[in-house]
Amino acid sequence: MPQRKLRNDDVMTAVIERNAATVYRIAYLRTGNTHDAEDIMQEVFVRFIKSAPEFESTEHEKAWFIRVAVNRTNSFFTSAWRRRTVPLPEEDIPYWENNGIDVLDAVMRLPKDISTAIHLFYYENMAIKEISDAMSKSESAVKSLLFRGRKLLRIELSEEQSE
Repeated sequence: MPQRKLRNDDVMTAVIERNAATVYRIAYLRTGNTHDAEDIMQEVFVRFIKSAPEFESTEHEKAWFIRVAVNRTNSFFTSAWRRRTVPLPEEDIPYWENNGIDVLDAVMRLPKDISTAIHLFYYENMAIKEISDAMSKSESAVKSLLFRGRKLLRIELSEEQSE
């Protein structure tokens, strides 16, 4: 078995710092709370350090981190531990996670695939082709997710404004 090239610590630190915000936002968007997002973020970076992948470009690097973050959150929701947990009652949620309605809150309430597509398109400025690669979906499926997400957001945000 060939030896893996060891990366310079400074290079690895720079790659992690460059991708930390993106990984965290995806994990937070999909899990809905800071603690689970931080755990997933840690898992993604441990996987990066262990596998030490070589990237062709910064776009390839970003796509790898997004893909792993999406996969880790999918695994999180199907884990036996997660299936046995009970969510906190609304009044027990820390105020910083329950501080009113805004667009990000509305996006987070969307179904997981839709919220991920919306986040990657609008918050990460990814092209539909890049999103389809990261989510392992066809481009037409991504377009459909974005269309449905926009429609659901319009409805939800207009209802919140009327309240």
